[in-house]
Amino acid sequence: MNRSVNAYRVYLGLSSAEALFSSMFFVVATVWRVEAAGFNPLQLVLVGTVMESAIFVFEIPTGVVADAFSRKLSIIIGQAMMGVAFVMEALFPRFEVILAAQAFWGIGYTFTSGATEAWIAGEVGDGNIGNTFVRGTQVGLIGALAGSVVGAGLASVRLNLGMLCAGGAGLILAVCLVVLMPETGYRATPRADRSTWQHMGDTLRGGLRIVRLRPALLSILGIGLFFGLYSEGYDRLSDAHLLQDMHIPTIGNLSYVVWFGIIDVGAMLLSLVATEVVRRRVNLRSHVGVARALFGLTALLSAGVIAFGLSRDFYVAVVAMWAIAVLRKSINPLYDAWIAQHTDPAVRATVISLAGQVDAFGQIAGGPAIGALGTVRGLRVALVTAGALLSPALLLLARTIRRAPNETAPSEAADLEAAARTRV
Repeated sequence: MNRSVNAYRVYLGLSSAEALFSSMFFVVATVWRVEAAGFNPLQLVLVGTVMESAIFVFEIPTGVVADAFSRKLSIIIGQAMMGVAFVMEALFPRFEVILAAQAFWGIGYTFTSGATEAWIAGEVGDGNIGNTFVRGTQVGLIGALAGSVVGAGLASVRLNLGMLCAGGAGLILAVCLVVLMPETGYRATPRADRSTWQHMGDTLRGGLRIVRLRPALLSILGIGLFFGLYSEGYDRLSDAHLLQDMHIPTIGNLSYVVWFGIIDVGAMLLSLVATEVVRRRVNLRSHVGVARALFGLTALLSAGVIAFGLSRDFYVAVVAMWAIAVLRKSINPLYDAWIAQHTDPAVRATVISLAGQVDAFGQIAGGPAIGALGTVRGLRVALVTAGALLSPALLLLARTIRRAPNETAPSEAADLEAAARTRV
């Protein structure tokens, strides 16, 4: 029990610290790239595309490393790499360096993606996964809120100061995890029983076989694809919609940029409340309960993005942005818990990483297409299209709710166990 509590506390600390440092960096990253490195719009887009491409390529290999060797080691490597990437960009404001830094950051992120969720699931037990993920999201929101304030304050002293501090703090976090992070819920295969590359291949094949054998898990990954397709377009174009398609009111003598801070802070505070409601109201151990909650939240998210795209009044647009932020933060822990429900612990990090790769593929495919549509037809059409891209996810959610099994059939259970343990 004490080990479980300690792991839970470390997970919450990791979630808040990671969000704090990321927010400190990204709150000024775009300004740094434009003012210090002289980026044009195409270069800004290319940085995001390279980062997502790195995530897409490395998500599964790094997930397999976490399952085959150590989730703790994978997380520490990832945190150190992301810290180095932050420092690289802050010290060298050149396009090629920043491009390389963001690719490096993307690879580092894949070492933590899947491994973090699989590690804490193994430490606290499957029955506590859902509540743990929601709490992690909540403390992450608090960390992100603090990071936005601290990052902006440091940037007022020197533009890249917050970025440098975020990178240095990330490296310190990696060192602290070496000492503080327990790993009692994971057992690596003895060296005598495996070869390195063979075991990695076996773990990947086991994860893929479980995905094929579980129709619900296939639907879950399909839903994740449509989340990726819509999200990149919205993330890249939402601020531009406010700037180009409507009048931003003034607040005294303050810059209009203050409005973006107000929008971010409001979204984080509202999301804290919403995720607590989700934690208390949704049965996170039930497939049908989570699926129904996701259906309702996804339907509202689709409507919110479409309404934002159609909005012509600034205040209406701000309310829509707050609603979208709240819905997205509420969906994330539900989606993670849903994957964990249907995945054998032995290959959980691999399957979660596969879900991350599917999301990255959706962003790579959807972002440029929606951006091109925005260039030709305007930002409103592009944003409405992004919202409409969530419609197929609703069909998949409805299908999995109708066909939800009460329990895995005995023959399927045997196949699933074999998939997780087979060594080819």
